[in-house]
Amino acid sequence: MKVLVCFWALLTPAVIPVCAAEMYTSLLNVKQAINVERKLINDLRTYIDRESERLEDIKRFYAKVSALHTEVYSSPTTAMSNPLLAFTLIKRLHSEWLNVVYSNEASENTQALRSSYEEEEAGLPKLEDLQGAAMGLMRLQDVYALQVGSLVRGRFQRVADGKPVDIYMPAVSVPLSGDDCFLVGKVAYEQQDYYHSIQWLEESVRLFRGAGGEWIPEDQGSLEDALDHLAFSHFKTGNVSYALSLSQELLHHDPMNGRVLQNVEKYEKLLVEGPSISNRSNGLRRPGTTHLRTRESYERLCQTQGSQPLHYENPRLFCDYFTNGNPGLLLRPIRREVLSLRPYVVLYHDFISEREAEDIKSLAQPGLRRSVVAAGEKQATAEYRISKSAWLKGAADSIIGKLDQRISMLTSLNVHHPYAEYLQVVNYGIGGHYEPHFDHATSPSSPVFKLKSGNRVATFMIYLSSVEAGGRTAFIYANFSVPVVERAAIFWWNLHRNGQGDDDTLHAGCPVLVGDKWVANKWIHEYGQEFQRRCSLNPEE
Repeated sequence: MKVLVCFWALLTPAVIPVCAAEMYTSLLNVKQAINVERKLINDLRTYIDRESERLEDIKRFYAKVSALHTEVYSSPTTAMSNPLLAFTLIKRLHSEWLNVVYSNEASENTQALRSSYEEEEAGLPKLEDLQGAAMGLMRLQDVYALQVGSLVRGRFQRVADGKPVDIYMPAVSVPLSGDDCFLVGKVAYEQQDYYHSIQWLEESVRLFRGAGGEWIPEDQGSLEDALDHLAFSHFKTGNVSYALSLSQELLHHDPMNGRVLQNVEKYEKLLVEGPSISNRSNGLRRPGTTHLRTRESYERLCQTQGSQPLHYENPRLFCDYFTNGNPGLLLRPIRREVLSLRPYVVLYHDFISEREAEDIKSLAQPGLRRSVVAAGEKQATAEYRISKSAWLKGAADSIIGKLDQRISMLTSLNVHHPYAEYLQVVNYGIGGHYEPHFDHATSPSSPVFKLKSGNRVATFMIYLSSVEAGGRTAFIYANFSVPVVERAAIFWWNLHRNGQGDDDTLHAGCPVLVGDKWVANKWIHEYGQEFQRRCSLNPEE
């Protein structure tokens, strides 16, 4: 059993090492990891075959020697009178047993397997990936109000009217093990997030108990580990009596654990000194957040599944075939759906072809890096944006150039650099999301102004893929959300005509529940649009 920090000391959060791969931030990397594991499976199959051959040889030697003792050496005197038998016995004991017991074949087989593993080590997940994936599961749990017990069974359910309701039925249902739940709970535990650690560790203990507490080689945790972490989690939330009960169960498995014995003594003392306080749990409360002040609205909009809010009953909203008066769209107008008037948000259906979408994803893959956010005058990674992105420059005759031309025809805006940024392609990770934010800069020191072409006046975002569930674009203050529509594009103005930021454009990329979400962003700046979108002094425009 692993030794934890002394009872009264707050456990120090684990130091997360820097990881260049950051596999959990992009499902593309997860897909690539499948190929790595497939190679490891083949290597393991080779190891098993070689070990099976070695064990067959050992079994043959065992059968030969056993038969001699059963049939020939039953009468030692008779057997030893035969010099041939005596010679083979001496030879066998001098060399054959030595060769079997001290054979290098087993270590050679193991070393070959380890060497194969080490060759793939660069493409394997790091500690940060495991922790990031666990946090992704907890994020999905929170945003979509999912039951942990259902997730453990491979289902995506929330409670409605006191009953579990499926919000998505996966084609393949994969249950989690006690060790899986332990690792998720441990990540929360190390962050002193006992709201999540208790829920996941409870499931871990239940599953470990159901397996009889039997440890298997691939597991990192055990029933004892889960009980230990769960007991301390309950103590930290004020449920001392249950912490005592779990610690006593742990002592049943590990009676000589001095630290746990001290914990039990402390728990008992607390219950004697203040039973009315120490025996009452403070309840499980989700940790607060410093940067997400619109959490309730954000999560409600993300949870919208299949039906649009009443906002969409506005009779002024419409669908049509749109040409924007551009000759290039006369023969092939695009289907336009006006989603909102304040802010002005439009969805263009079938904006991009399937082939174009795949080509753009292929072009972006080599350049994908962890997405960053503005942090003062610089940019940095943040947990409220989990994805990888790449920037694609395009010549006039390239696929990117053709997309720019199409965007310009639809919007009448100048989308050439530096009046617009290069195309940013984004692939979301496990529970990948981007919490509520503005696309336009809200500070004069923002990196957005490095182009020296003003603020981001408009956003044109292309959905390069579909998702099975989740991943909506939620407009928080405008109170509506848009599902991912494959090969469509969504457009909105970030600034009023007077140049001020439009607060109603506060939006978020909801966590991807199931699926591989790819988008491409084109941010268009103020300068260069003077005659396409004239400014106004009217504060209402």
